[in-house]
Amino acid sequence: MKKLVLLVGGVVALTFTAAAAPPKKVRPPVVVDSAAAYQAAVDSINGTFRYQQGHIMLPGGVGELTVPRGFRYLDSAQSARVMHTLWHNPPQESLGMLFPADRGPMSDGSWGYLIQFDPMGYVKDNDADDIKYDELLEEMQKDVDEENQERVKSGYDAVHLIGWGAPPYYDKTQHTLHWAKLLRFGDGLDETLNYNVRILGRKGVLVFNAIATPKQLPEIKASIPDLLTNVSFVKGQQYNDYSAGIDEVAAYGIGGLIAGKVLAKVGFFAIILKFWKLGLLALGGAWTAIKRFFGFGTKTEE
Repeated sequence: MKKLVLLVGGVVALTFTAAAAPPKKVRPPVVVDSAAAYQAAVDSINGTFRYQQGHIMLPGGVGELTVPRGFRYLDSAQSARVMHTLWHNPPQESLGMLFPADRGPMSDGSWGYLIQFDPMGYVKDNDADDIKYDELLEEMQKDVDEENQERVKSGYDAVHLIGWGAPPYYDKTQHTLHWAKLLRFGDGLDETLNYNVRILGRKGVLVFNAIATPKQLPEIKASIPDLLTNVSFVKGQQYNDYSAGIDEVAAYGIGGLIAGKVLAKVGFFAIILKFWKLGLLALGGAWTAIKRFFGFGTKTEE
């Protein structure tokens, strides 16, 4: 990134004509590297977070996570600050986040998994082989457009669902579903990637939503096998523990999970997530996020 420089007030030299007083030397302008100042602020924010590794019992006792190699876990309260204050998404609850161990939320090249649980009930998977994904995408795009009016009213950018970042895939053996959406926010040209990993359980679904940029897709895909090996529902709450006639069945199947129908109470307004892109073009907005994080002012819109 080209360094931005700010010329901060040159010192005006006052020349005295008195013979006994030699003229004062004119000091050169003071040059402040604002890119370095910005990086210092970013490092300061990243340094406020406290991560965990090893075995994690997810909030509510719904599942267990052994933090995968190369990652670290951020708890729910701190994750809320990342998602809303820094990345400017609507407020929402989560079970925490996973970040690459060498990057913080404001680091250049960062991305993260937002972890959630939806107690929607047991999701039947018998429709998995019959879904027409092109038609489903068109339906999702219409749903997103309908949500935009409410998003804009609430002070958030309109969102545009461009297409699949990775087509939906359902693993019948592991009862896991994953797919990715390509998104644009507001009038910007930059694309955001939401890579969804859903783990089906007896009474609901564990959600790992990777919020990133499209160029990070290979890194995300490479992390998924290790992630799935290290997360599970607690004993008695796994998919195969379902008891017919006793457990609640979800209103939608695999197609509904992808389309977001099961989350109709919050809609795409909450389940499509914005990634905070750092860099030269985002510098002004990044300063806004920094001010929000440290509590300077009350403005919440970018």
